[in-house]
Amino acid sequence: MLMVGMGYRTIKTAIGAGLAIWIATLLDLEFASFAAIIVIMCIEKTKKRTLHSIQKKFFASLLSLLLGSLFFELFGYNPLVLTLFILFFVPILIKGRIQEGFVTSIVIVLHIYTVKEVSLENILNELYIIFIGIGIALLVNSIMPSFKKEIEKYKAEIENKFSIILYEFSSLLKDSERNWNRKELVEVENILNQAKNVVIQDVENHLLRKENKDYYYLEMREDQLEILKQMEEILSIVSSSELHVTQRGMLANIFLNISQHVNSGDTTIALQHLEEYEESIRETELPKTREEFEIRANLFYLNFAIKNYLIIKKDIFNRSKL
Repeated sequence: MLMVGMGYRTIKTAIGAGLAIWIATLLDLEFASFAAIIVIMCIEKTKKRTLHSIQKKFFASLLSLLLGSLFFELFGYNPLVLTLFILFFVPILIKGRIQEGFVTSIVIVLHIYTVKEVSLENILNELYIIFIGIGIALLVNSIMPSFKKEIEKYKAEIENKFSIILYEFSSLLKDSERNWNRKELVEVENILNQAKNVVIQDVENHLLRKENKDYYYLEMREDQLEILKQMEEILSIVSSSELHVTQRGMLANIFLNISQHVNSGDTTIALQHLEEYEESIRETELPKTREEFEIRANLFYLNFAIKNYLIIKKDIFNRSKL
């Protein structure tokens, strides 16, 4: 069990830093502690971010080693030259989009400045430290916790909220006096945002995986939530009317059925019910009052919206089978 306030990243950083110094010391390298600094600065939340960080720091460090050596040998080892080098070097990093490697690259330059000599031995010393640091960073960050259980928990919470929302939709159509505070619409949006952050981390921990079904699942639920929000506005209008319309009860039953099968990938029965509902609308006499016309028009819109809700779900589940 992890200590309170201590995550995997902290533990990996601590182990990696200690391991890097140990190896650098065994090789009797000068500035051995710098290997630990490289590890600390390279380890990120995900494998993908770590790899990007390492690439930028590696190229920035090599560039600083080359240009710094040249600069000091040409103009001398003094504070003014160091200042001019930094002013010259930073724009190069920015243009090359590797400015994240600024700190590590400047430390290397300071090593050269400290020893006041550019020799093969000193250059190799810096290269060994760089390779040890980035190698250990890659090694320790190759071990990542699994987010599968956490993602499945979020998916279950989302489906539960969707089920409640659709049940409430059904109840609002059946009972015009039904009182619902709509809090599930806000709660499920927050859960979706939290889940997406976790899934993005999971995606970035699988460098060779081109697709992530959980990410597509959350995108589907986000699209469905937008539809539910639009439906809620229309339902508020419909539920405020006490006018009896046959199609109102029929649609309420369809919503109830869908609410009971939120976690199912099979939408065949629900879509079939909607087709039957549409057929019943065609066979019903035209509305006799303006109020009835407006209610039936809104019911038709709700039918159209929930059909889109199901089609989005059908498409994503079909895609997951490919």
